[in-house]
Amino acid sequence: MDKLTTDALSRLVDIMDRLRVECPWDREQTIESLRKNTIEETYELADAIDEGDMGHIREELGDLLLHIVFYSKIGSEQGAFTLADVAEGISDKLVYRHPHVFADVHAETPEEVKHNWEALKLREGRKKRRGVLAGVPKGLPAMVKAFRIGEKAAAVGFDWERREDVWDKVREEAAELEVEIRAADHEKATDELGDLLFALVNAARLYGIDPEAALERTNRKFISRFEHMEQHASENSFDLSSKTPAELDNLWRAAKSTETKQ
Repeated sequence: MDKLTTDALSRLVDIMDRLRVECPWDREQTIESLRKNTIEETYELADAIDEGDMGHIREELGDLLLHIVFYSKIGSEQGAFTLADVAEGISDKLVYRHPHVFADVHAETPEEVKHNWEALKLREGRKKRRGVLAGVPKGLPAMVKAFRIGEKAAAVGFDWERREDVWDKVREEAAELEVEIRAADHEKATDELGDLLFALVNAARLYGIDPEAALERTNRKFISRFEHMEQHASENSFDLSSKTPAELDNLWRAAKSTETKQ
C-alpha cells in the first residue's frame, strides 16, 4: 500500500475517533442504529454503478468505507474487534479461498475459481457445524436470496443435470399457479407464484443471467417508455387516464418505437 493511501486511511480513522467524542449524533450511534443507513448506502452505490458514473461511484464507496470504519470503532470500544482485525480477517479469508494464487491448486477459468470458492466456503461451514444455506443473509432482497440459495444448493450437487431441464419446472410451476388463480385461492396462488419466481431465478442462474440486473433493466425500460407517454400526453394536452386500453397500447408502442430508433 502506498503512503498516500495509508495517510488517507489514517486521517479517516482519526476523524472517526474525534467524531465519537465530540459529535452528539455520532456518539449516540450503535451497530444496530447504523444498519438501516448502511443498507441505504449500499443501494446508492448500486445506483451509481448502474449509472456508470465513476465520480459518483467513488463518492458512494467513501460513504461505505466510513461505515466500515464506524462499525470498527464501535467494535473496538466494546473490546470486540478493531479495524485491523477486520482487515486481517478478510486478508486471511482471501488467501485461504484463493489456493490457485497462494497455494498449489490449479484454476484456469472463472468458473473453476467460483467452484473452488463455494467448496471452501462449504468446508468452513461444516467446521462450524453450519448448514449449506446458513451463510445466505436473511436480510437479502428475495430475488438475490433465491439466486444465492440456488448457487449454494448446486455446490453440493442439488441441481438439474442438464440446464435445459429447468424449463420443465418453470412450465410446471406456471401451470400450478394458473390452477390456483382460476380457483380464486389467494393463499395458494401466492405460494405458487413464489415457486414460479424461484424456478425462473434458477433458470437465470443456469444460463448465466443476473435476474436482479435483468429485472432492473426492465424496470428502467418501463419507466423510460412510460415517461415518454406522459410527455406526449402533456404536449398534446390530454390525460393518460382518459384513453382506452387500446389507445394506451398504441402510445406504448410508439414510445417503444422511439426508443429503438435512438
